[in-house]
Amino acid sequence: MRVYILSRNASLYSTRRLEEAARQRDWEVRVIDYLQCSIEIMKGELRIIYQGETLPRPDAIIPRIGASRTFYGTAMVRHFEVMETFSAAGSLAIARSRDKLRSLQVLSKNGVGMPKTVFASNKSSAKDVIALSGGTPLVLKILEGTQGVGVVLVDSEKAAKSVLDAFYGMDVNLLVQEFIAEAGGTDIRAFVVGGEVVGAMKRSGAEGDFRSNLHQGGSAQLHRLTKKERATAIAAAKAMGLGVCGVDMIPSKRGPLVMEVNSSPGLEGIEKATEIDIASKVMDYIEKNTKKSPQPAAKKKRRITKDNIGV
Repeated sequence: MRVYILSRNASLYSTRRLEEAARQRDWEVRVIDYLQCSIEIMKGELRIIYQGETLPRPDAIIPRIGASRTFYGTAMVRHFEVMETFSAAGSLAIARSRDKLRSLQVLSKNGVGMPKTVFASNKSSAKDVIALSGGTPLVLKILEGTQGVGVVLVDSEKAAKSVLDAFYGMDVNLLVQEFIAEAGGTDIRAFVVGGEVVGAMKRSGAEGDFRSNLHQGGSAQLHRLTKKERATAIAAAKAMGLGVCGVDMIPSKRGPLVMEVNSSPGLEGIEKATEIDIASKVMDYIEKNTKKSPQPAAKKKRRITKDNIGV
């Protein structure tokens, strides 16, 4: 089995753990910096050039695409996919998950619970946006923000109007969401692999900070999911089309609400909090999806229906 891990930094905890888990199975594994890849496209022929070398087609890739490099990274993933390589996270699903607004639209269509969210242009009245969101306190999120950066809690209408006017004045795209007070600055990260939750942790924000991101000084501990939380995490992963992902939820009076579905979830926090070998779960998923199926003795004539022509 030949596997490439698309990562810009081979020393990162997640990259190292995935590489170790692949080597434990005696797989041929390489860490590839996708920004150093070039693609070559000709009639009936596709190649990926890495540091002057034409890469042999792998059996599978594990994308670890940084948020700021989504466009280039997903182009590389898509090229491998066209070459009929299995990807632990598909290019379309990665792009979909990185767009906060698009993600919420997809989740809403599939009946997944989430906080009430408003998106409006900078020509909209701040007062109208606040009213649509249900009033203060409110959470404002920059669409391009990651790891808790660009997330602001405002607790009065005056403060909300000032912040909205300031961001709109800089032509920044914002999501305005209701604040779920009962969450108490905690959230739940469920790690989903192949349609099953393989581990979950509860994250708590640093003192005085409503954000629970570990990158912002939060802490994590093992969490036993309720049936509703487990079902919500699986439904969110399925809606986004991600075989490997982290689903972030917050508890509320109306059940778990999904905040984000992460297509490149970190392994360090979840493995340390749960003491579960998550990296090996990812390898199980890859192995299951790259097994060669036996060829049938004779080809059956395919009946054309609306289900198999992509209608």
